[in-house]
Amino acid sequence: MKLRLEGDLFSVEAGLDILSNRLPFERSNDGYPLLIKQQNGPLRAVNKNGKGEISFEKPIHFFRAIGIWLENVQKHNEFDVTENPHFTMSGVMLDASRNAVPTVREVENLLQQMAVMGLDTLMLYTEDTYEVKEYPYFGYMRGRYTFEELQSCDEYAAKLGIEMIPCIQTLGHLREALKWNYASKIKDTDDILLIDEPKTYEFLESCLKAASEPFQTKRIHIGMDETFQLGLGKYLEKHGYENHIELMNRHLQKVVSMTEKLGLKPMIWSDMYFPLFAENSEYQDESGNIRKEILDGIPDVELVYWNYYRKEQEVYEKDFQNHKKLGSLPIFAGGAWTWNGLAPNYGKAMVTTEAAMAACKKEGIKETFVTLWGDNGAETPFAAAYPILQLFAEHTYHQKVSIEQVSERFEFCVKGRFDDFLQLKLLDETPGVMKDNYHSSMTSKVLLYQDILIGLYDENVRGLSLENHYQQLVPVLEKANRDNPAWEVMFDLYAQLARVLAKKAEIGLKIKEAYDNRDYDRMKTMFTALDEIQMNVNLLRQKHRNLWFAAYKPFGWEVIDIRYGGILSRIDSVKYRIHEWLEGRISRIEELDEERLTHDGPWEMAEGIVGGNVYHRIVTAGSFSL
Repeated sequence: MKLRLEGDLFSVEAGLDILSNRLPFERSNDGYPLLIKQQNGPLRAVNKNGKGEISFEKPIHFFRAIGIWLENVQKHNEFDVTENPHFTMSGVMLDASRNAVPTVREVENLLQQMAVMGLDTLMLYTEDTYEVKEYPYFGYMRGRYTFEELQSCDEYAAKLGIEMIPCIQTLGHLREALKWNYASKIKDTDDILLIDEPKTYEFLESCLKAASEPFQTKRIHIGMDETFQLGLGKYLEKHGYENHIELMNRHLQKVVSMTEKLGLKPMIWSDMYFPLFAENSEYQDESGNIRKEILDGIPDVELVYWNYYRKEQEVYEKDFQNHKKLGSLPIFAGGAWTWNGLAPNYGKAMVTTEAAMAACKKEGIKETFVTLWGDNGAETPFAAAYPILQLFAEHTYHQKVSIEQVSERFEFCVKGRFDDFLQLKLLDETPGVMKDNYHSSMTSKVLLYQDILIGLYDENVRGLSLENHYQQLVPVLEKANRDNPAWEVMFDLYAQLARVLAKKAEIGLKIKEAYDNRDYDRMKTMFTALDEIQMNVNLLRQKHRNLWFAAYKPFGWEVIDIRYGGILSRIDSVKYRIHEWLEGRISRIEELDEERLTHDGPWEMAEGIVGGNVYHRIVTAGSFSL
């Protein structure tokens, strides 16, 4: 469609140039008239009497509004759409620390996608994947971003009306950064810094400068979550035991003083203060209020409350109310559940998001974002999170949101079919798993990586007909592949994963049964199945590799390559062991003589779950290193 844009274009001109290939229009002096007005108030997209009009306050609202205008003009002759944003910030946190470091080009693709959706903030989560020149081993061989790369991303985002905020860690979650000898004097435990140590604060000053200087914003997320072992390592040896909250406050005060010198406005994860909210808390007075001396010890820092585990709205409401006792509104962080394993957990992401967003609106929360973590290898491509980003975006601009509404906007914004994307959850939401996979079964990851001879999860899957489940899923994903040409590479990967699991899911059970029954003829037929699995796993590896190198820096792929290589190598050994037994060169296969038990890991304690845990607990009952 040819459009003649007129009016207040100065603040959005650069962004329009960026989105020219994404939005279905071209600018022309003889095009359809579309008047642009920048003014206070809601965003509005109108088409009446042969001319269009868009009103907006912030540039990000314009990019959402022009998408709404273009979407509606394709369907209706005349329309008048108004949206009032519920949040002053609504964004995304992208994990660049779990092996997968998105390329600058892929960050730009995400920023374009966010602009059309109307999401205005991108936090780049970098534990050690940014360059700190004073510490050359910080992020060494991990794909760390250079100053120039981060600056380039920030400048690109600004053109689209998106604020980029650096997100680092200044206390815990630093295992990869602290594993080198340079860090021996600044670490308390393997992943927590040693507080009260002068060299620690020299290190942190360098980190804060390196992380913040590429960006225009003065905001910075300095982490500090999940430091459960704080003060229990080298600190304990040097100073003796000290209360966790007091340690945290003292360290936080020192870090905040550094951010103040740099002119930065810090935020932290709030879970460090959860003990303050507990019933019968030692930190509360007789009236149930948090004691004044505790509140006075908390420096001027914004608190980010993260929760993507609960589906009860009242849980979020209560937690927001508790946070308000600390004197300000928290920022809320939800989750897209891209960290379930190999496939996204859309069921859990959607039910938790619905509950959390309703609570945010009820409790007057003003700033929100959705996290795209990549735990245990970042095997799920982060682009699989786009349906949940769309859901967050629609909640940003509407009080109530329907799936039909999200689906329509998704088809325009993402060029994909929402229902087809949702089929990906069936890779983990399998027979035996509760509705919406609320307990986060990692079925596909377990079945792909578990060893065929050892079969740590074989008893978990017995009787669930998972082979049949994946056989039926293959044509569903093949059709999704055909119907979503813009997402062909991703759907091709997942269709191939379903093909692999259709053969591999129950192969261990079949081999064990043939062995127990001394059915030599049936055992001989297993070679054909094993060859087919081996071929399809290698093809899966190649498809995954293509997707990885299209989106991420090469560093980190070696981890996934080794995991695939382990499957392929072990299949060779399985064939060798079976062949030796059939030929009579060994009298027994000891791995198959062992009784199969249900997996007794922490994930399997919940009802309605087939399997969970992390890679090294899936593939062996042994240890990779001690």
